[in-house]
Amino acid sequence: MKTINVRLTLTEEALGMMPTSKEVHEEFIASKAPDAPSIEEEVEAVGVEEVVEKQKTVFPRMDDGTLFFWDYQLRGMVKDAIGMLRKVTNTACSKVTSYKKAVDGLIFVKERRIPIHLGGDIGDCQRPLRASGPQGDRVALAHSETVPAGSWIEFTFEILQDSLEKAVRECLDYGLRRGLAQWRNSGKGRYYWEELDDDGNVIGGNKAEYQG
Repeated sequence: MKTINVRLTLTEEALGMMPTSKEVHEEFIASKAPDAPSIEEEVEAVGVEEVVEKQKTVFPRMDDGTLFFWDYQLRGMVKDAIGMLRKVTNTACSKVTSYKKAVDGLIFVKERRIPIHLGGDIGDCQRPLRASGPQGDRVALAHSETVPAGSWIEFTFEILQDSLEKAVRECLDYGLRRGLAQWRNSGKGRYYWEELDDDGNVIGGNKAEYQG
């Protein structure tokens, strides 16, 4: 098994992905993350007793109020990146067959919850969403909690198939262009990453490319 210790630092704000409504959130977990160990665990993490803005998406919170990412959200980031990069000739990702199954069964995050170390104040992002339907174009307002650029997380990728390591590193590098969480196509959630050794020393990553 290959492991990569990652420190990921946002260069653009990232948007929360969890609905504040417990009922909506439970439906979301059931449909989007059926492999989650416990639906009750996911729902409880939102910690919302009375919903004022049912459509707002937020970050889950630990008991002490610390915001965090779930492990499967970072695996989803890898799945999204491989899906894009496999279209690029001569990349390691282009050689990954049945990539969704590969991520689901061979690439894991060691930590269940990944705390977010905030680089500033928690914010708010509202933006219009346009959709075309039988009755014409419709516009809705999307509303999300945000964490600012400069915020960072640390976690460990566990890769059960050695040949996938290079693809995972390509996906991490891709974060300078396409990030994590919601509204990635607008540039939200972009990041650079650093690889850490067991003592926390930086031994790799693409921070230099970001600064350069």
